[in-house]
Amino acid sequence: MAEERLQKILARVGYGSRRANEELIIAGRVKVNNVVATLGSKADINVDDIEVDGHVIPKPEKLVYIALNKPRNVLSDQAVGDPRRNVRDLIDLPGHLFNVGRLDLESEGLMLLTNDGDLTNKLTHPRYGHDKEYLVLVASRPDDEQLEIWRRGVVLEDGFRTAPAKVSFLRVHGKGAWLNIVMKEGHKRQIREIGRAIGLPIVKLIRVRIATVLLGNLKTGEWRYLSTEEIKQLKEYSVAKKSSTKTRTDKPRRYQPKPRTNDGDQKLKRKNK
Repeated sequence: MAEERLQKILARVGYGSRRANEELIIAGRVKVNNVVATLGSKADINVDDIEVDGHVIPKPEKLVYIALNKPRNVLSDQAVGDPRRNVRDLIDLPGHLFNVGRLDLESEGLMLLTNDGDLTNKLTHPRYGHDKEYLVLVASRPDDEQLEIWRRGVVLEDGFRTAPAKVSFLRVHGKGAWLNIVMKEGHKRQIREIGRAIGLPIVKLIRVRIATVLLGNLKTGEWRYLSTEEIKQLKEYSVAKKSSTKTRTDKPRRYQPKPRTNDGDQKLKRKNK
């Protein structure tokens, strides 16, 4: 590998964004071959000894890119002293893997794991705004107002305002319904909090897509390597998909539930197509 700028190398191995790594270099916290680096310094990670705060960066492993179908009741992260299973227990490979797109304990579906720190940063930093798609089962049948409020954005209990999302009604399921949700944000338990805020408790949540990668027919608890074409598409997407700052024309608002009908059921309102 040819020499590269230090901030690019540090980003690839998981030290945050390139801008953050420039600050590390300016602060004199980075050394190359025991010499304090300066902004603009280059190195070859396969040849040179690179240190950050005295910690030597190991020579690179072969880059791996993995899609996993996370089961329910499996943690997305390893936690010291926590006996519960986590996604790393499902992947029998050595070395550290970064998570792209965590899921809460009760949720299931697609997660990406890789040792490519640069790609991880591009796919997890909010400014890139990549799409995540979910199938969501809600406990009751939504009306048009609830779906429209979800699409426009919701003010959550903690004051966080969610961005607009694509929300589609799929089908009735018992007393509830399946929805398709496409969103760019990753606020903690966001879909569940939105459901609770607008009176649509979440029964089941399955992520089926991250950026250009699809869950497909991958079985629960199983994983696979991404294909060469999938990796290429994902990298191209991560470079092109920088989110632009947009002014919202519709302000998110708190949901005010309508009075229930006499029989205690809210009617499903859907437009005839």
